[in-house]
Amino acid sequence: MQPLFSPLSFIRGPAMKNRFMLAPLTNTQSHEDGRLSDVEYNWLEMRATGGFGLTMTCAAHVQPNGQGFPGQLGAFSDDHVEGLSRMAAGIKAKDSVAIVQLHHAGMRSPADLIGAVPVCPSDSEDPGARALTGNEVGALIEDFILAAKRVEAAGFDGVEVHGAHGYILSQFLSPEINRRDDQYGGSLENRSRIIFDIVNGIRARCRPDFNVSIRLSPERFGLQLSEIRQVAQQLMTDGAIDFLDMSLWDVFKEPEEADFKGRSLLSYFTDLDRGGVKLGVAGKVNSVRAATECLEQGVDFVLLGRAAILHHDFPLQAQQDPDFTAVSLPVSADYLRGQGLGDDFVVYMSNWKGFVAA
Repeated sequence: MQPLFSPLSFIRGPAMKNRFMLAPLTNTQSHEDGRLSDVEYNWLEMRATGGFGLTMTCAAHVQPNGQGFPGQLGAFSDDHVEGLSRMAAGIKAKDSVAIVQLHHAGMRSPADLIGAVPVCPSDSEDPGARALTGNEVGALIEDFILAAKRVEAAGFDGVEVHGAHGYILSQFLSPEINRRDDQYGGSLENRSRIIFDIVNGIRARCRPDFNVSIRLSPERFGLQLSEIRQVAQQLMTDGAIDFLDMSLWDVFKEPEEADFKGRSLLSYFTDLDRGGVKLGVAGKVNSVRAATECLEQGVDFVLLGRAAILHHDFPLQAQQDPDFTAVSLPVSADYLRGQGLGDDFVVYMSNWKGFVAA
C-alpha cells in the first residue's frame, strides 16, 4: 500500500502528498449564476480534509452558453473570482493541491438551460446544435484562457482542461461530430488543434509554476483509440501539461474496438513516452486493492469519483485499512448528506441506477 501514500511531484506547482486525486464530479449544487455556494464549498472542503492529495472542482464552464447542467460552477465571469478564492484557500489549508476543471458542454448544453441553440464544431440535427463560426472558435479558445487566468487570480494551483466525455473539445476531436473544413476540422492535427491552442495559451499567459492538465477519454462519441493515443503522446511530448487524466469508465476494461482487444485499455496509455508528465486514470476505482493495482500497472495516481462521493475521507480510511473498499450500493439519501452532498446533489445521484436507496 505504501506507493499510494508516497508524494508525487509535477513539473510545475506543488506536489501531491499521496496518489489520491478527487475526480471532477458533476453535482448541480452551485448558484444559478455559477457562483460558489456554501454547500459546494463544504463538499470540496470535506474531501480536502479527508486526505485527498489533490482536490479538483466539478467542471466549471467558461462561457454562459457552455453550461452543461443546472447549478454548475462558473469561471466565465470576474463575479466568480470571490467564491473561487474562498474555495482555493479552503482546499489549500488542508494540504491538498487545488485545481479547477474548465469546461464547455457544446452540443450537450441543454437549450432550455442556456436559453439558446447549443453550439458544436459542426451543425448537428440531433440534438439540434449549430456550428461555431471561425471567430467563435477563436473566442472559445480565448475564454478558456481567460477562465484559467481567473482561477489563477483566485489562488488555485492550476486548471484541468476538460477534453473528454463528448463535451465540446471532445466533439472537435471526434471525426463523426466534427465535419469542419477549416483549420479546426478534417485531419487529426486540425481536429486536435483547439486543444493545443488552449493548453499552450494557458501555459503562455499564466505564471510559470501554474499546473496545467487535461482530461481525455478514448471511447464513445465517435472517438478512436488510436487517435486519442496520438493526441495524448503529443501533449506529453510537447511538455506544456503537467498531468494527463484518462477517464476510462472502468480502469480494468478492454477497449471496445475489436482491433485493440486482448489487453487493457489502460495499457494503451501507460506505454506512452511520458517524459516528466504524470498519468492518472479514473473509472470504478473503489478499493485500496484496485488503486494499488493501477499503480502496479504503471499509472502515477488514481482519480476517485463514486468512491469519493461515498467516502469523503477515502484516503484516510485507506491509510488505516489496506483492505478498505467503498460501501456497497445502494446507500440512503441521509448517508450521502452525511458525506457532504447537498440536496440537489443527492437528487442528481438518484438518477444513477442503484446508487440511492428508494
